[in-house]
Amino acid sequence: MRKIFGLAAILMLSAAFSLAAEKTLSGKISDSNCGRSHKSAIEHSGKKMTDHDCVLACVKGGAKYVFVSGSKIYNIQNQDYAGLEEHAGHSVRLTGDMTDDTITVTKIAMTTKASPKKASPKKASTKEESKKSSY
Repeated sequence: MRKIFGLAAILMLSAAFSLAAEKTLSGKISDSNCGRSHKSAIEHSGKKMTDHDCVLACVKGGAKYVFVSGSKIYNIQNQDYAGLEEHAGHSVRLTGDMTDDTITVTKIAMTTKASPKKASPKKASTKEESKKSSY
């Protein structure tokens, strides 16, 4: 009888862990007021804002961070995750534990497409370089 109860307990625990599966999705960090679209002229007293600034303003006003991937909007469980504010409004690859339509974020990385281009370093001109080029 103990073996049956032990086996049942193990099965229930493994089922509980399988409900929250870690996934990585591509999408955009937004807010619960705007969702997929940031119409800042209407929502922020006519001020034109970037998506980043709009998300931060909405969250400051009481909205929650959400993650938009394709046609799906996911709630974010851990609203205090450090990367949310930094990547608000950006296209990212978000990794986390998924349960239904809620994700607990474990990692956020900018997508290569959305990463800011690095400026090529300007070549410093020196007297030595000018001498070399004149030879």
